[in-house]
Parts: sequence; structure tokens; C-alpha cells
Amino acid sequence: MTSGAASDLLVIGGGLHGCAAAMFAAERGLRVTLLEKDSVGRHASGANAGGVRRLWRDLAEVPLANLSMQMWHRMSQIVQDDCGFQPVPGIKVAEGDADMEVLAARVTRMQEAGHTHERLIDRAELRALVPAVSEHCTGGLLSEDGFAMPAQTTAAFARRARALGVTILEGEAVAAIEHSRGLWRVETQSGRHTGAKLLNCAGAWGGRIAELLGETAPVEAIAPLIIVTQRMRPFCSAVIGVARRQLSFKQMANGTVVIGGARLGRVDPARNRTDIDFRELRLTARTAQDIFPIMRGATVQRAWSGIEGRTPDRLPIIGRSSRHESAFHAFGFSAHGFQLGPATGALMAELIDTGRLAPELDPFDITRFSAPTEAATQPRRLA
Repeated sequence: MTSGAASDLLVIGGGLHGCAAAMFAAERGLRVTLLEKDSVGRHASGANAGGVRRLWRDLAEVPLANLSMQMWHRMSQIVQDDCGFQPVPGIKVAEGDADMEVLAARVTRMQEAGHTHERLIDRAELRALVPAVSEHCTGGLLSEDGFAMPAQTTAAFARRARALGVTILEGEAVAAIEHSRGLWRVETQSGRHTGAKLLNCAGAWGGRIAELLGETAPVEAIAPLIIVTQRMRPFCSAVIGVARRQLSFKQMANGTVVIGGARLGRVDPARNRTDIDFRELRLTARTAQDIFPIMRGATVQRAWSGIEGRTPDRLPIIGRSSRHESAFHAFGFSAHGFQLGPATGALMAELIDTGRLAPELDPFDITRFSAPTEAATQPRRLA
């Protein structure tokens, strides 16, 4: 299948960021075609833990996260679907005085940068908010955050994009990219697609797409582990992390508990395959039991991991291509991009449509890694 008339924008990647950018671009009147190598939300966007957090983000991400949080509270108006969003506190728990000192230093740094959404809480306030927390926990750091349903969210953006006229083509893996005579030509196994502008939202495969554009983006594929328990009585109405351990912990409305925390499974991106690392899974479960003794009686219902792209500095690559005025990137979100999806999509659509780079995107330019290589003026193919 070869596309007919050229699109204004070709988007590569049907995760949340690709679908959001396509939707917002269509709202601006652009003709958009989205190419997804598997199915919409197949990888990180549909398989993450659903945290909608500003808490404990790198300072570079905070302005973008703040903008995105405003959008999460208006999600029903944006995509006609609440995406399962639940506004709840996010708490980074301290396990002693040393942890409280770390958290206090964080508050100082945030305030010096002009950010006031994180605040210290003492043992009494922690226990008032989360009575089931272990007695050894001494306080924490709190932000008004939340969680949502990843697959529902990505599907909602895709559905709204289609309603606005976006053509979404699934099962369209990119084989080659060429730029000539002012147009991008993207070859997939079924044909050629053309567009005036190109946006790389290819997630763990984003570095390979960047390479086709003559750019270097050191992105490694990772497979964050997620555990879901059988239903338990309600005991936690916050999203919980730990100051100096790896944990992401939340209880859903149906009583199940979703546990993550940056521990990784094994991944083979070439085969679209991940495998559970049971040693890492046990460590995640043990941390959850330490923070919530009630979890010692929990039963694991299922576990999984999705394929995500991680950069060396753990920050995403968002913005203009370093080689082509009509090419753009939004990938490498390093296992914490779900919350950023709405704002990233909106700001990328603005950049693509008007040429204005919002200040929230300034820190994420691809050139922070290396100088560009050979420009993609001739067809370049994936090995």
C-alpha cells in the first residue's frame, strides 16, 4: 500500500506521545498519518504502572510535568474520556532520619528553583494519610499527583485522533527513510508514505529512527517490571515511593495493588520480547512488604514488563532534529513519560505547526548527546 496525497505530518510510533502529538496536530488543521509497527499502545504506553506524578522528577522535567498535570485534570474535555485518572497524593516515604535529610534537601533545591508542589510531612501526617504504612517510616515528601489507566489513556488519544481525521496505520514497521524535494518518504513493508514533516515517537526504537535521519541518540531498550496482586481490602489511597529504594506502589479502586519501581526484566527489542526476571520481582515484592506489612499476605495475580527506551541521562529527547528543519523527536522517556504525554503532544504539535519551541522543552534537545552525522538526503535503511 502506497499513500496517495502527502500528509502534512508523518508520525512514527503509536504510543501515548505519538497519538497525543497526532491528535493535537490534527486539531490545528494538519493532515496527519501515524505509522505504528505493531499496534497502538503495544509497548511502554500500554504496559506501564500508570503513575501521573510530578514528585521527585528531575528539575529539568518539572515545568513540563506541571503543564501536563493541568491537562490531566481536564482529560475528559481533551479526549472525551477520563482515562481512569484519579487525583491522589504521591508520597516519597522516609525510613529514618537520614532519609528525611535527603528529602529536606530536595525541598530546598525545589524551592530555590521556584517550585513549591513538594512538601515535607512528618510521621504523624504520613500515618494519617496512609495508616497501613510500617511503623519504622518516619515521614515523607508529598505532592498532589495521581494515577491513570495506561491502555485506556493511549486508546482514548488514538480514538480522538481518528475522529479528527488522523490516519493510523498499524503493523507498519519503518524500513527506510528518505528526504528529498521537500518531502519525507517513509518505506514500510506495505508501501511508501510521504509527508512534509516527520515526528519520531518510536520509543525504544527511537534511536534507530534517529540514525536514519543522520543523528545519534544513545537509547537502550529496557523492560520495567510490574506486579499486580489479587484484590485486597482498601488500605492505601496514595501513590507510594521510597526515598532510597526502588518502589512504585498504588492500590486501585477494585482492591488490586500495582507494584513497580524501576527493577527490570530481560528484553529483546528485535523480537518484541520481554521476560520476567524473578529475582528482581522478588526484590520488588520484598520492598513492598517492608513498607506495608499487610502485603505479606498478598497474592500475586500476574506480572509483566513492557519495552521502553532509556537515555544515559534518564531524560527524554524532545524537540527539533539537529539535521532537518522538518523533522522532530519525542522519545526516550526512560520509564517515566506517561504523565508527560499530554503536554508533550500539545507542545510538539505547536512546534511542528508554528516553529515555536516552548521553554518547557528546552532541556531535551538531541544535540546534548553528540554532533549529527550524515544527513538523510538519500534513502537509509534499518539493518
